[in-house]
Amino acid sequence: MRSPSPFNAWSLIQGGLSGQRHWQAQWRKAEPRRTYDVVIIGGGGHGLATAYYLASRHGIRNVAVLEKGWIGGGNTGRNTTVIRSNYFYPESAAFYDYALTQYEQLSRELDYNIMFSRRGMWVLAHDPHQRDKMRHSANAMRLNNVDAEFHGPDGVYAAIPGLNRNPRYPVWGGLLQPRGGTARHDAVAWAYARAANALGVDIVEQCEVTGFDIVGERVQSLRTTRGDIACGKIGVAVAGHSSEIAKLAGLELPIQSYALQAFVTEPVKPCLDTVVMSPATGAYVSQTDKGELVLGAGLDLYLSYAQRGNLPWMERAAQGLVDLFPQFSRLRFLRQWAGICDVTRDSSPIIDESAVAGLHFSCGWGTGGFKAIPAGGTCLAHHLATGEKHPLASFASFERFVTGHLVDEAGAAGIAH
Repeated sequence: MRSPSPFNAWSLIQGGLSGQRHWQAQWRKAEPRRTYDVVIIGGGGHGLATAYYLASRHGIRNVAVLEKGWIGGGNTGRNTTVIRSNYFYPESAAFYDYALTQYEQLSRELDYNIMFSRRGMWVLAHDPHQRDKMRHSANAMRLNNVDAEFHGPDGVYAAIPGLNRNPRYPVWGGLLQPRGGTARHDAVAWAYARAANALGVDIVEQCEVTGFDIVGERVQSLRTTRGDIACGKIGVAVAGHSSEIAKLAGLELPIQSYALQAFVTEPVKPCLDTVVMSPATGAYVSQTDKGELVLGAGLDLYLSYAQRGNLPWMERAAQGLVDLFPQFSRLRFLRQWAGICDVTRDSSPIIDESAVAGLHFSCGWGTGGFKAIPAGGTCLAHHLATGEKHPLASFASFERFVTGHLVDEAGAAGIAH
């Protein structure tokens, strides 16, 4: 297979002169081999990032990424693309801000435009208690070297065009992270897949893991629908289905899985140049480069693996949007879907080796998996390669559920968990 064509203006002009027939597939359709040094289960952002960092930073290239469906078809392609690091505690602030820093230069590193847009992220306060808490959060973020600004109502209305001045829940202020923004979610998956493939990683789609061979509390190999594969270490990065994979190894994870719904409206001209979250209405919204409004909702209040939406949440999301921006009341929804979120007791992730030696998990991301992809991939790759936890992920352990040293970030997660 020839190297993929570079993405630049000259290549685009050349393609225009030849009917755009020169583009090559961005990664090989690899067949699984019988042995690898490391196997990553899950071809979403976290799995592909882990494979890329194993190859690029640790020189481990005998790696396979096994994906049950297609690349980026799980939660990576089902989120609302928001990237931010407005977390409260030092551990999680450092972790998510590292991810944001990596996103800011990821297009250059991977030679792939992930369409990162630094448009700012607002969280609105709708009563005096939320206002006081946001001031506290802004101070905590600045102490953690994360950019943050608290604004009163005048500052909020000056910065957000079209925000309703007479909403059901009055605006008492807002917390702004100027470096927050959005990126195209599938481009992130494709960029990591392309870069990992170029370094020799095998990306195997339509390959489901059906079991593990464990000898003496150490994993030796895994069984798949395309044959058995021997490997020294395995990384599991399958988002909301982590518990299902863990059961195959006889493990029970301290997480619960819920559906989180999202929506897209018909496109309109550019009218919203920032990300707005309203905890009181449960709505958060941004506008894509195509003009669509992307809305997120809250978690379904029951355990589920159903990747579909429902009318009650659509109605609630629409109410929240119209309360914030009445001028959007005549927009029509084009699509509605759900992603499966694995939620821990403290809404912080797990990046750690399990009780089965050699079997590592990157899970418990709740509603924050997409924005954490570069940091999650970095930390899981480091642990797989060195056998030691990455300092950024020291808080993301299984052990904390035994010691009680939890890092409760339910508030910063943005929606009710």
